[in-house]
Amino acid sequence: MTERPGFLFVTCQVGAEGAVKCELARRWGDFRFAFSRPGFLTFKLPAGHGLVGDFDLESIFAQAYGFSLGRAGGQGTDELARNVWQVFGDRLLRRIHVWSRLPGGAGEKSSDAPSGAVVAAARDAILARCPRPEALADDAHDSERPAQRGEFVMDCVLVEPEQWWVGYHRVGSVPSQWPGGVIPLEMPPEAVSRAWLKMEEGLRWSQLPVGPGARVAEIGSAPGGASQALLGRGLEVTGIDPAAMDPAVLEHPRFRHIRRRAIAVRRRDFRKIRWLAADMNVAPKYTLDVLESIVRHPTVSIRGMLITLKLIEWPMVEYLPECLRRIRSWGYNEVRARHLVHNRHEVCVAALARPFVRKRSLRRR
Repeated sequence: MTERPGFLFVTCQVGAEGAVKCELARRWGDFRFAFSRPGFLTFKLPAGHGLVGDFDLESIFAQAYGFSLGRAGGQGTDELARNVWQVFGDRLLRRIHVWSRLPGGAGEKSSDAPSGAVVAAARDAILARCPRPEALADDAHDSERPAQRGEFVMDCVLVEPEQWWVGYHRVGSVPSQWPGGVIPLEMPPEAVSRAWLKMEEGLRWSQLPVGPGARVAEIGSAPGGASQALLGRGLEVTGIDPAAMDPAVLEHPRFRHIRRRAIAVRRRDFRKIRWLAADMNVAPKYTLDVLESIVRHPTVSIRGMLITLKLIEWPMVEYLPECLRRIRSWGYNEVRARHLVHNRHEVCVAALARPFVRKRSLRRR
């Protein structure tokens, strides 16, 4: 595609619209806010912007985004689906993503959101009226199959019952493979808390190269939902938390519990640890102070981290760039952040040192 559409659409969690505007104003000062509904925004792009379909918006709070082509109106699913193709035209595509602007944040269903059956019916109606079905991927009709890197995807956001917005993007990241950037997850019945969802989504989004058998320390591990997600991947887990862990986690043969605050844990307990996860119910500065005291210790060699930073209030998003710069200063040259679907007032930060150089342990004379 060589065209340069004049508008951008962004979907986010309801309540995070101000954070998205703040980010884009700081990073893309020539984008002009155009239209919004809770969880959905559009921006007018500058003439000759030169952006391509898989460009990186560099936004923490945008869960999905792409070029906006306009809105399709109508009465009923059939008419809306026909009008979607009038808006989209004869552009190249391989898949179709359909989702609601109100999917519900933090894994919770919004009472005003259309049901899964309504979204599925909209998707089926759009697919049935595709003017060039031969252009679609062989598995494009399977809603459980992710789009592949480099594919062009039609985006259809159900903004209102009689108003669907149409656009497109090119797949370039893990979230962009899925409608609305929502990586499908189902919490197992044995999970002891919803922290399982946050950890699993964070691992899938970040693609940290943590292989089976790796040693990971989790700070703020109680009651153990996130530890279960790590254990389920075959990792050796050390949970650090003064609170009690669920018995189901304590009994796991690859789990060890240090029942202390992280600041009180001996640094020699981290010597064989290469990965660090942290989810503490404290201000971001305190979390970073604790992590810095660990990763910068001369006997500790942490290759990568998955960190949850709590935002006590939305205006704190202005300090996130400073937090990311601080993490980079510790020697992590790959640092990314995302407002996960299963986050509330918090963001997930992935940090990786590449190439990784293990520190030499200090020895006593």
